[in-house]
Amino acid sequence: MTTAFRAHGHGHIDRATTLSFVFDGTAYTGHPGDTLASALLANGVHHVADSITYGRPRGVLAAGAEEPNALVQIEASFPEPMLTATTVELYDGLVARGLSGRGRLGGTHDPARYDTLHAHCDVLVVGAGPAGLTATLTAARSGARVILVDELPLPGGSLLGTQELLDGRAATEWVSEVVTELGTRADVQVLPRTTAFGHYDDGLVLALEKRTDHLGAAAPAHVSRQRIWRIRARQVVYATGAYERPVAFDDNDRPGIMLAGAARTYLNRFGVLPGSRAVVFTTNDSAYPAALELAAAGVRIAAVADAREDVPTHWRAACDERGIELRAGHVVTGTSGITRISRAHLAPFGQGRPGRRQGVDCDLLLVSGGWNPAVSLFSQAGGALRHDAGTGAFVPARALDTVRTAGSAAGTATLAGCLADGTEAARQGLAALGRTARTIALPSTGPLPEGAPGRVVWRIPSPRDGRDGSHQFVDLQRDALVSDVLRAVGAGLRSMEHVKRYTTIGTAHDQGRTSGVMASGIVAEALGVDIADLGTTRPRPPAVPVAFAALAGRNRGELFDPVRVTALHPWHVEHGALFENVGQWKRPWYYPRADETMEDAVLRECRAARTGVAMMDGSTLGKIDVQGPDAGTLLDRLYTNTMSTLKVGRVRYGVMCSVDGMVLDDGTVLRAAEQEFLLTTTTGNAAKVLEWMEEWLQTEWPGLRVHLTSVTEHWATIPLVGPRSRDVLALVAPGLDTGKDAFPFMSWRDTAVAGVPARVCRISFSGELAYEINVPAWYGITVWQALYEAGAPYGITPYGTEAMHVLRAEKGYPVIGQDTDGTVTPQDLGMSWAVSKKKPDFIGKRSFSRAENRRGDRKQLVGLLPADERVLLPEGAQIIATSGIPEPPVPMLGHVTSSYRSDALRRTFALALVRAGTERIGETLYVPLDGRTVPVTVTDPVLFDKEGTRRDG
Repeated sequence: MTTAFRAHGHGHIDRATTLSFVFDGTAYTGHPGDTLASALLANGVHHVADSITYGRPRGVLAAGAEEPNALVQIEASFPEPMLTATTVELYDGLVARGLSGRGRLGGTHDPARYDTLHAHCDVLVVGAGPAGLTATLTAARSGARVILVDELPLPGGSLLGTQELLDGRAATEWVSEVVTELGTRADVQVLPRTTAFGHYDDGLVLALEKRTDHLGAAAPAHVSRQRIWRIRARQVVYATGAYERPVAFDDNDRPGIMLAGAARTYLNRFGVLPGSRAVVFTTNDSAYPAALELAAAGVRIAAVADAREDVPTHWRAACDERGIELRAGHVVTGTSGITRISRAHLAPFGQGRPGRRQGVDCDLLLVSGGWNPAVSLFSQAGGALRHDAGTGAFVPARALDTVRTAGSAAGTATLAGCLADGTEAARQGLAALGRTARTIALPSTGPLPEGAPGRVVWRIPSPRDGRDGSHQFVDLQRDALVSDVLRAVGAGLRSMEHVKRYTTIGTAHDQGRTSGVMASGIVAEALGVDIADLGTTRPRPPAVPVAFAALAGRNRGELFDPVRVTALHPWHVEHGALFENVGQWKRPWYYPRADETMEDAVLRECRAARTGVAMMDGSTLGKIDVQGPDAGTLLDRLYTNTMSTLKVGRVRYGVMCSVDGMVLDDGTVLRAAEQEFLLTTTTGNAAKVLEWMEEWLQTEWPGLRVHLTSVTEHWATIPLVGPRSRDVLALVAPGLDTGKDAFPFMSWRDTAVAGVPARVCRISFSGELAYEINVPAWYGITVWQALYEAGAPYGITPYGTEAMHVLRAEKGYPVIGQDTDGTVTPQDLGMSWAVSKKKPDFIGKRSFSRAENRRGDRKQLVGLLPADERVLLPEGAQIIATSGIPEPPVPMLGHVTSSYRSDALRRTFALALVRAGTERIGETLYVPLDGRTVPVTVTDPVLFDKEGTRRDG
């Protein structure tokens, strides 16, 4: 079945090996070196996908990354959506199906590996075509470190798709000799199957190497599937070639309509005949080699329609010799066909309007509207473009200091010019590095045939009534029509960036490679402006689609977001704890006993903390060691209250604000020595607070003599809580006087606990008598076990984060990030006492005087007691002023931030942020819940032991 569409004697495929694959449920065969697109064409398959909006059949238009139509879903060896059939290398066992623009992600874990490498070089060359190879050879012979990347599996670029001769022999022989020499040079690295997709500051270019995609299920498990190269280059040469430009005409989207250069590539690179009877529509010389080479391979060329009146004598003679009808001054006005083109309609094109049309039967229509240099990466680097009126293309205006273009990417149209361009670009880059380039001998290309300028044509006016372009496609992937472009202009849009967003042209996977400049031309004509002034849209990285898995590399699963456990984690697991994720930490959530629900367990744990003794693992609290002569000064500037006056041996609660006066974090500050403090942060904010402190220290106050060190994981921290906590601590720390006068609240002592050096703090996050015992992490389990055994006679109970939240909420202690949302000041939380009125300044102070921050109706932290003591309000529930749910819009007074069932209160309760909350204490408000409203009483946020009598035991 494959031989009928294979051109024998053509192509760079391995015909001795046969590969089996399945497409849309049908089995086919191909060869190594094929892409999925070339293998389908070789099997006579032209309807590859359906369009995303109109569901029209679509076929292969191009031969590379510019392909807008042939999107496929790979099903085997692993599901992967939205790939272009033109860039998927064929492998044995491949299973795929056509797409209508919507794919499906794999439902199982991707078994493949992905990684990243960093590389540095003097010269990076992107593109292994004629210009890229001469650039690389020139740089290599100068002794520079060179990296050459190219997206194809074989070097040669455009030469693989032509029958060009160099020095009188096949151009690929010259390519082979160059690559062989490059392979002998230690400072040259050649990366095939590698696509540069982003140019960033300081010479950083990102490239994607597909290492095993072409192997399918046979890929070695130990080799990464794809690799991101992060290349730092002192000089970059983009020899990225050019993309052929189509022309818009009626029904220009049927399968069988193909770019002329792509058809030439399928013949010469893959040995595939994309049709048997072809019509060629061109505006320039480049389509003639394609027509003549296809004709020589057996394709009947029914007609060549050249939009130019004056066709060069050389091409006229060549067509006559082949018996090809040449219609000068003619264009294609439309096509016929159902699932594939069956006829092209040709008409004379005098005065820019088509005349009487005539149908020509065909199964292949080759189109060439000119060429656009592939300048997306050059543009990303900041390179300016200029419009070339002769070709209708946007070309690089000038080289950058560290970035140059060469060959077709620079707008050069001839092979000899491309070869010379590469050496010149390399020479200029080497000169910028202070190196002298060695002259290399360029191969001869033979005499050039007589040529003539192309004719710039963006669209052919429709012969249909109305002529609004509603059957002429600009962006085939987005199903965007000429009529969409004209509608955008009619809506008043004058910028191509605006038209792009209005029409979605250029926003698909191909980034408008075949549609972007055409759209600019159509808009310019509609507005009556010069396209040079209008310009085109600016491409953005990534220039080609890159899988998230490749970008993540090895940073996936636990490597992406590492699971952190405390030194006490094995004990928690052994004793049946269930865990919750807090930041990256696994924290004990609660410890259920047999037949206990979560509610039962949490109430039991809370009861132990309030009536007996309980302990928890607090090791995840952020801990930052602050040392230096100016440590107190730094903390005074960061906290709302004063820390420099804190005495050694004492602890103080503090609040940090952002520059807008909103609460950033809170915690305690312990003064360990005259020039040393230890501060704690909330678990989830540890890294954020350290980064915040370092930013101010390094960028705003570099003169302060302070050093910051994270010591979170150095210490195991065990809060021992409850009326009997003093008794338990006395048993394991006999050398410590635990009396309330000898060891007052908010102080610390160094002692030995269970024979281990420890720092014990009198701090309470529950309102109960409590101690925080800090020991080196490697002694954590030893001390925990000693406390657990000593507390057994008192019914000591481990408690988790859920009970901790209940205990703190009963006391009205807010959790930053739960009871705050970035719009809350210390005053809103009832913490004016923590804001110094004496300090001249601190971060956020000036914002407290803003009118917005002084409004009386700001949201403030309050307590809520549901009228029905059994109702548990959902966290995040809105609060309104009226019973019953009124018609929208409904004014919202605030929302519930924390909601729990309390053993101590014998009821449910909540904390909330409510507008003018402190003024509403005693009022009844309402919470919509399940189609009804629940009445709640606004209370002070402190709902248990308001006098604080339990704190000292």
